[in-house]
Amino acid sequence: MRIKPLPPDTLGNEARSVHNEIASVVGRSQSQVTMIDTHGALLGPFPAMLHYPQFGIPALSFLRTLDTHATLDKSVREVAILTVAASFGARFELYAHEIMAEAFGISPDVIASLAAGNHPYGLNEQQAIAHSVAHILVTGHVVPDSTYKRAVQLLGQDAIAELFFLIGGYCFIAIILNGFDMPAPENLKPLT
Repeated sequence: MRIKPLPPDTLGNEARSVHNEIASVVGRSQSQVTMIDTHGALLGPFPAMLHYPQFGIPALSFLRTLDTHATLDKSVREVAILTVAASFGARFELYAHEIMAEAFGISPDVIASLAAGNHPYGLNEQQAIAHSVAHILVTGHVVPDSTYKRAVQLLGQDAIAELFFLIGGYCFIAIILNGFDMPAPENLKPLT
């Protein structure tokens, strides 16, 4: 970990307001995941956003938009997110979205396979196409026409666009997590 989580009582007014908003949102939408430490500081990608608000607050706005306008089935979203997280080896992203995937009904075997970076058996058609699209994009390739057409058939034109933005957003989060070496909560150690 290259930066410390920031307890809310150490933040200025603007940053504290952002902190409180994030804490409220994650408390509602990801209550199963440890997103706040014992000092009330946000974990995961949020310390970076609060340490560097000139970049973090606009990024957070984009990420909120991904949730506010979400139309994809939650399990389809989680398959794509886990595909991204595994490709980057982003520990916090894997931790959080393994929990969320289970909460949305994805089997433990599928979760384990996705987290290992494999192509799992047992996905429905929408989940499978989301995994394929995410895998193609995180490996730096253009989505083939046949894959794109199948994705549009299964998800719809607007939903495939949403999927592209979702994948891009979680690639961004993975890069922030990895750049600042942010661990999953059970692996938190004091910063020396």
